[in-house]
Amino acid sequence: MNPIFDKLMNCYKSVRSKTDFVPKVALVLGSGLGDYADSIKIVTEIAYSDIEGFPVSTVPGHAGKFIFGYVGEVPVVCMKGRVHYYEGYPVSDVVLPTRLMKLLGAEILFLTNASGGMNKNFKAGDLMLITDHIGIFAPNPLMGPNIDELGTRFPDMSNVYDLDLQDIIRNTAKSDNIDIQEGVYVQLTGPSYESPAEIKMLSGFADAVGMSTVVEAVAANHAGMKICGISCVCNLAAGLNPTPLSHKEVQEAADAAAPKFKKLVTDSILCMVQQTK
Repeated sequence: MNPIFDKLMNCYKSVRSKTDFVPKVALVLGSGLGDYADSIKIVTEIAYSDIEGFPVSTVPGHAGKFIFGYVGEVPVVCMKGRVHYYEGYPVSDVVLPTRLMKLLGAEILFLTNASGGMNKNFKAGDLMLITDHIGIFAPNPLMGPNIDELGTRFPDMSNVYDLDLQDIIRNTAKSDNIDIQEGVYVQLTGPSYESPAEIKMLSGFADAVGMSTVVEAVAANHAGMKICGISCVCNLAAGLNPTPLSHKEVQEAADAAAPKFKKLVTDSILCMVQQTK
């Protein structure tokens, strides 16, 4: 047996012993969306620490619990606080929550995050629709023996971010009068921010940079989920901003963008489920 899959199944059994809720959409709440759950009809909450073997986030601003409930009439599971590779967990633990939400029934994975903007047309507070990603600087979560129960050994990556879901987010943003950028997101390991030289290199092929999301998207794609993502550009990356980077700055910018971020996420989820029935 595969120990990674065994651990996943133990977590699944632990959650199922606490709730039989079946979500349709899995939503990962990045910086700025931490209180998003306050706007949904909550059915139950499960702390990560109450799930046997589940990794627990150690980052300020990232609470650690699953929230099961409804956005409108859409059953969702919200991941309030994600686990990052830089916290010292193996990448298999970083993507365990994504795989678990798939096993619980989620068909769509909606990823959100905070990022540093590298595109010179971006400004702090912008929302960016993720159209593709670069993950070669982060460990691939599919390394090691393939988990056949989840997906194929060599999954195609041509359209990780579902084209139909992208269109729904674009149209929703237009209807809500929310300006939205589009671009490629690149994940680095963190926890240190990037150097100006690194940003100079990365800006040649990506628009925003962060420390999450890509490994989760890779695991979800492997498991057959439909994926979409929105990044909140919380600052301009090193070398593009005259002030030193800080987590406090990121959190403040994310909080300021939260109202439009929440509205776009909510309205997009409602449209996604309506159009994919």
